[in-house]
Amino acid sequence: MTTVASVPEETDSPYALSHLDALESEAVHIFREVAGEFERPVILFSGGKDSILMLHLALKAFTPAPVPFSLLHVDTGHNFPEVLAYRDRVVEEHRLRLHVASVQDYIDRGVLKERPDGTRNPLQIVPLTEKIQSERFDAVFGGGRRDEEKARAKERVFSLRDEFSQWDPRRQRPELWNLYNGRHAPGEHVRVFPLSNWTELDVWQYIARERIELPEIYFAHEREVFPRNGMWLTAGEWGGPKRGETVEKRQVRYRTVGDMSCTGAVDSDADTIEKVITEIAASRLTERGATRADDKLSEAAMEDRKREGYF
Repeated sequence: MTTVASVPEETDSPYALSHLDALESEAVHIFREVAGEFERPVILFSGGKDSILMLHLALKAFTPAPVPFSLLHVDTGHNFPEVLAYRDRVVEEHRLRLHVASVQDYIDRGVLKERPDGTRNPLQIVPLTEKIQSERFDAVFGGGRRDEEKARAKERVFSLRDEFSQWDPRRQRPELWNLYNGRHAPGEHVRVFPLSNWTELDVWQYIARERIELPEIYFAHEREVFPRNGMWLTAGEWGGPKRGETVEKRQVRYRTVGDMSCTGAVDSDADTIEKVITEIAASRLTERGATRADDKLSEAAMEDRKREGYF
């Protein structure tokens, strides 16, 4: 896979960190801080680029020792096969422990019901929160970044959740001088976002520099898709396409991956990391704003889900 190094940055001192080095250093510090403060941390890992980057940083933070955290994936049952295959391969390669919370199991048991629109992203909340409670995870790493969406821009790096996994922006704590407060009452836990200060472009430039392997779905490829609400969606058992929605083969790639029912592809010829970086640098839409239907349900869709326990 062709890679491209990040553009060298001018600094006044030969000992100053580059922009990417500073972001890496901050994230590594956060991982080590959590390892020192909490008893049962876990990394949310879907096989998407942000969770892949988190795992890479965690491996760096503790090498040559193994990562002292297990992984957790909330499987909607509508995930892209390429991403699930990547997830399983990485878990085996690094001998990690993977917890899977299955939305389909909750549907089969009658705890959850399918939505009329077919999307299962909002249905992830109950499996996620119950898995956190049953496994007694006290810190949960998420790949959320402040540039993605305005509700995520409100998050601190350490985001306190109550005993119901709910988020209250009024309980956010100050984080001055990179000092993080992980105190929490029994039953509460902390969501931790080591990529908070990264942008999508930072992520891709770092992936290029570190030569991190990604699922091929992130690069341009021919795929059968159909149009809905201004996005190209993949046909699947979740209920697409509907009457009047025509499937066609197009060259597309994905900027973000999630539930197939609400994650759209973008027209693209960016089949290398170098081309992806050029494409992102010219974009004026965030990845979620351009490709995630679940964020378009209302003006406060993400914040509403976060208040209920979404990551």
